[in-house]
Formats: sequence, structure tokens, C-alpha cells
Amino acid sequence: MEKNQKGLLKDSNFTGKLIRLMLPIMLQNLMVASVAAGDAVMLGRLAQDSMTAVSMATQIQFIQNMFISSIVGATSALGAQYWGKRDEKAINEIFCMALRIAGIISVAFATACLIAPEYLMIFFTDSPELIRIGAGYLRIAGLSYLLTGFSQCYQTIMKITDHVISVAAVSSIAVILNICLNAVFIFGIGPFPSMGANGAALATLVARIVEFAICIILSFKKGYIKPKLRGLIKRNKVLAKDFNLIALPLLGGALLWGVGFTSYTAIIGHMGTDAAAANAIASVVRDLVCCACNGVGSATGIIVGNELGAGNLELGKIYGIKLAKISFIIGFASMALVLVLTFPIANFMILTDKARKYLIGMMVIMAVYMIGRCVNTVIINGIFDGGGDTLFDMYSLAVTMWCLAIPLACLGAFVFHWHVFLVYSCTCLDEVGKIPWVLIHFKKYKWVKNLTR
Repeated sequence: MEKNQKGLLKDSNFTGKLIRLMLPIMLQNLMVASVAAGDAVMLGRLAQDSMTAVSMATQIQFIQNMFISSIVGATSALGAQYWGKRDEKAINEIFCMALRIAGIISVAFATACLIAPEYLMIFFTDSPELIRIGAGYLRIAGLSYLLTGFSQCYQTIMKITDHVISVAAVSSIAVILNICLNAVFIFGIGPFPSMGANGAALATLVARIVEFAICIILSFKKGYIKPKLRGLIKRNKVLAKDFNLIALPLLGGALLWGVGFTSYTAIIGHMGTDAAAANAIASVVRDLVCCACNGVGSATGIIVGNELGAGNLELGKIYGIKLAKISFIIGFASMALVLVLTFPIANFMILTDKARKYLIGMMVIMAVYMIGRCVNTVIINGIFDGGGDTLFDMYSLAVTMWCLAIPLACLGAFVFHWHVFLVYSCTCLDEVGKIPWVLIHFKKYKWVKNLTR
């Protein structure tokens, strides 16, 4: 086994596939994260309240994405294994299942944003001004939530069927359009009036429409998978059972993680507008830096899944071990990057002195958090999910986030009135605390299994 692992350093097939998958997915994640960064920078230059309100409002889509992520996660895990044995019929049926479920979720979230945006904002803040700005944003951006789930399903199928470059291109076009329209609508360039936060929402809506349209057009090209009408209407019961066995634990884990992360935003948001503003910027930086580990994690799931689905269990296991080691390298590199970026970002943003101090402290704390985040993303969301071992994430989150991090943060913020830095540290405990537990579970190799029929 050790000899085989060392041989991977010279395994051009493994290295080539990792780079070929990882780089486009990293670019896609970077493009998506750049939208939030663009919103934060542009609105931050306009008004601190606008930036903070939009950051809070987008937590609604973040929760929606937790539902969608369980769908695309199951699609990726099961689809990658069937692609390993080149079963296009099964992949098409999996695709159709994902579209049906994603459609129901998207309609529900869009309706909530259009009908009751003020009530959604109350969860994150008690500031009337932030509620007003955020509600206006959600009324427009909510329409884009109808398309988000469908687009992600299309792009997931493209990734697992060797079209990752197309996915990166689609995301890049959508993001560049979004950022350009942000500038036009937020500041009022040319014939358009300055719309502030509402301008950011309108830019998002237009970009999502264009993104979805391109996905549909690409699906009709030779070599791409497009959903068949029969599959959209009638489901395959056998595949549906396998899909649900993977998707339901993913959904449980995604909801625990997503609602937990949203709770962190709400807790910090109730500690004052300066703390909320600093947390909003720190969150954007975190999402940008996490693009590397997210890219490697997605590539890991496909690589490991392909080998396991093709019946190469031992090779899939070796690849998983190698990728777990790579996750630590990415984690420490991400920590260093956050520390390097801390002062330049804090000095660039227009913030009150108090908010700037909060931001510097949060980013130093976040630097340590990045080690756990990177390791857990690659191992849990990549290796474990690639082998269908999706239940571990759910119960690990239930313990580390909901039994440890959230209760401590709530007690610190609302009962003991701890300093913002201490409360923020509590919100970072879950990822760091999971590392030993994750490694112990990894060594059991429950993820080394073939899911195909």
C-alpha cells in the first residue's frame, strides 16, 4: 500500500485528472464567490448599511443552496459512479430526478422572498433600516432563486461527464455579467438611475437568466446530457431509492450546516451594526479563499467515485488517502493567505474604526479555522461522498456545531455578553473540532464501496 501511495507522486493519470477537474471547478467557485465580493466592495463604497443588509439577505439563498446542495451532491456521487461504468441512461434518469426536486425547492424559496421578505430579515437583525434595505433586495433577487436550482443541476451533470471547462465558462460569463451590471445598477451608470442594494438584486436576476439559458443550449450539443421528457414525468424507482439513500443524509447535513451558519450570522448581527459589517466582509473573504478546497473537494468526489463505480476499489482507496494528505497542504496554505490579506482588506474597506478592528480580529481567528474547513471539505464532501458515505457529515455536525459551537456562541452573545472576538471564535469551533473525528472515521474506510447496480 505504501509503495502504491508513493507511486502516485509519479502517477500522471491521477495528477492530470486532478488538475483537469480541480482548476475549472476552482475557477467556477471563484467566479461565484466574486459576485458576493463585488456586492460587498461596491455597496461598501456606497454605504455600510447597504452592504450589511445585502449580506444578511443573501443568507436566504444560502439556506436554499443547502437544500440544492444535497440534490446536486447525490447527483454527483451517484452520477460519477455510473459515469465510471459509462451508463448514460442511468445518468439521465438521475438528472431528471434532480431537476424535479430542485424545482420544488426553488419555487418555495422564491415565493417566500416575494411574499414576506421583511419577516425573513427580522431573523438576522432588529435594525429597521437594515430590514427595509434587505427586504427590497429580496423582492427582486427572489425571482432569480427560481432558476438557481435548475442551473446547478445542469452544471453538476456537465462536471461528472467530463465537461468541467464548459461549467467554468458558463459561470465566468454569468459572474462577469453580474459584476458589470452591479456597477451599472448600483451606482447608476449611463441611462440607469442609482439603485443601491436593489441594483445588486437586479444584476443577480439578469445574470441567472443568462446562465440558465446557456446551460439549456449546451445540453443540446453532441456529447452532453439533456433531460428526457419521459424521465421528468416518470421516475425510476430503483434509482430513486439509491438517490434518496444518499440525498437524505446530505440534506440533513446540509440543513444542519446551513441553518447553523445562518445562525452564526444572526448571532453576530445582534451584537451591533459594526460587528455585523465586519462579519459580512470576513464571510466574503472566507468564501473566496475556500474556492481552492471546494475545487479539490468536488474533483475528489468525481475521481474517487469514478474508480469505485468502475469496480477499482483498491485504486479508489489509494486515491482517497493521497487526497486526504493534500487537504492539509491546502489548509495551511489557506491560513497563510488569510493572514496576508487581513490588513490590506481592512484598510481598503470604508468602515468605522470599531468595525475595522473587529474585521482584523475576525480574520486572524478565521485563519486558524481555514485548516479545519479545508480538511473537512476534501475528506467529507469529496472522499466520503464519492463513496456514498454521506451519513457521517450529518451526525458530526449535530455534535460539533449544534451541541458545541452554537450553544456557546448564543450564551456568549446573549447571556454572558462576551467580546465579539470570543463569540466569533465560538462560531469557528465546529470545523477545527471535527478534524480528529473525521480522520478516525476516514481510517475505517466505510467509503470504499461501489454504489452502482
